Amino acid sequence: MESTELVFIPGPGMGHLVAAVEIGKLLTSRANFLSITFFIIDLPIETATHTYTKTLAVIDDSTTSRLRFLHLSSPQSQSNNLNKTQEAVLVEFFDNSKQIVREAIIENFMTNKSKSGTRLTGVIVDMFSDKMIEVATELGLPSYVFFTSSAAFLGLMFYAQTLKDDHDRDISDIKDSDTLLPVSTYLNPLPAKVLPSAMLDKDGRLHLPLSTARIIRQAKGVIVNTFLELEPHPINSLCNEDGVPSLYPLGPIINLNQEPDESINNWLDEQPDSSVLFLCFGSYGSFDEEQLKEIATALDCCGCRFLWSLRQPQAKGEIGAPDDLARPEQVLPEGFFKRTSRRGKVIGWAPQVAVLSHRSIGGFITHCGWNSVLESLWFGVPMATWPMYAEQQVNAFELVVDLEMATNIKMEYRSESPVLVTAEEIERAIRRLMLDSAEEKNGIRKKMEEMKEKSRRAMIEEGSSYYFLENLIKDIMDHSPT
Repeated sequence: MESTELVFIPGPGMGHLVAAVEIGKLLTSRANFLSITFFIIDLPIETATHTYTKTLAVIDDSTTSRLRFLHLSSPQSQSNNLNKTQEAVLVEFFDNSKQIVREAIIENFMTNKSKSGTRLTGVIVDMFSDKMIEVATELGLPSYVFFTSSAAFLGLMFYAQTLKDDHDRDISDIKDSDTLLPVSTYLNPLPAKVLPSAMLDKDGRLHLPLSTARIIRQAKGVIVNTFLELEPHPINSLCNEDGVPSLYPLGPIINLNQEPDESINNWLDEQPDSSVLFLCFGSYGSFDEEQLKEIATALDCCGCRFLWSLRQPQAKGEIGAPDDLARPEQVLPEGFFKRTSRRGKVIGWAPQVAVLSHRSIGGFITHCGWNSVLESLWFGVPMATWPMYAEQQVNAFELVVDLEMATNIKMEYRSESPVLVTAEEIERAIRRLMLDSAEEKNGIRKKMEEMKEKSRRAMIEEGSSYYFLENLIKDIMDHSPT
C-alpha cells in the first residue's frame, strides 16, 4: 500500500510539541499506513525541543518510528518586543514563518513525489500556528486544527468573532463592566471579568483571537484536547452550530512518560495518602515578592503538608520561561522554612505529571492551563484555581461554576496586571480544598474520582475519544487530494 503522510506544525514551546506528538502517536497507532512529519519552527528563546526530538528518534517501536521531525529556522522579527506580551511575540514569529513552511512542504513532498512512494494527505496545525492553514490551502491540501484548549473556549472565540463580523461590535467594549455574556458553550452566563486579556485589548491583541477564529472556520476539522464526558454541553453546542468544522474531541491527550525527580519523590513517599497540597503555576507562572509572602503566610497558617514549585519572574521585556528562584529564603518570611520543615518542601521546576500521579498528592493549586487541568483530572486530584494568563480565567470559570469541580481562589487574576491575593483568601481556599472537600460525600473530591474513571474509559475501545479518532482517520483519507 502507498505510504500516506501528514504534516503536523505544532505551536511554540515544549507543551505544544509534546501534545502534538501524543496526537501523532494516537494516529499512527490506529492507522499503520500513516506516517507524520513534524515541522518544528525553532524559537528565538531557549527550549528543550531539540533534545526531546532526538530522544524520540532513537525509540524503536512501530508507532514512534513513523514520526519524523524537521527543525526549521525562521527569520528573526525586526520589531521591538519590549512592550509586547510573550503570546504576541510568538504569534508574530510564527506568522513570519509561513514561507519557510511552504518551501519545506514543496521540497519534501511535492518534488518528484511519484518516486518517493509517499502521498501527502493533509496538514495539521496547532491553534497557535493557525496561519499555516493559508499555506495548506495555497498548496491544495486539506487542513485540520489541533485546538489545545477546551471546547468551551473554542466556542467563546467563535462568539467574539461573530459579534465583530456579523454585528460590528468588539467584545473588548465590555472591559471593566459587570456584563454577563450568553456564550452558547457555557452553561452559565460568562462574566466579562474572566475574559482572556487578549479579548479585552481592543487596540492591541484583540485581532489575534478574531483572526484565529476566522481561519479555524476554514479548516476541514478541529481536533480538540477534551472528551465528551467532560464537556458534553460545549461539544454538542459546537456540533449544532452553523459554520463550524467537524469536531474531533480526542482527549485527554497527556504525556504520561515523565521521569520523577528522585529528591521530590523520596519526600512524597514519606507523606500519607492524599495529604499533600501541590502548588505549581505552569511554565511561565511566577509572582512578585509581596505575593510570595502572602502565599507563604497562608501555607504557614493552614497547617497542611505542601510541595511548592517556586519560580523567579522574568525581567520586563524578556520572553521565555522563568528560572528557579535561587535563594527563596531571602524572599519568603523569616522563619518560614524552619516552621514548615517537617510538613513542606519548596522546589524549583516540577515534573508535574510525575508529582500529580503520586498517591500522597491530595490537592493542586493550579494556573488552569488546559494541559494541567487534564492531568489533574486524569489522576483525580482536586483543584483550586489561580489563573495567570492566556485563556486560563475562562478555564477556571468552567471548572468552578459550570462543572462545579474546583475551588476558586481568584478566577479573575491576571499576571500582567496583578492584584494582591491575601493570605486569608488563600488559606480559606486551601482549607476548602484539603479539609472540607475530604469530608464532603458528594463534593469536589467525589466528582474528580468519577471524572478520573471517565477520562480513562474515553480513550479505550468503545470509548468516546476512541470513536472520534476512528472518524478523524476516515475523514482524513476521504478528503485527501488525489
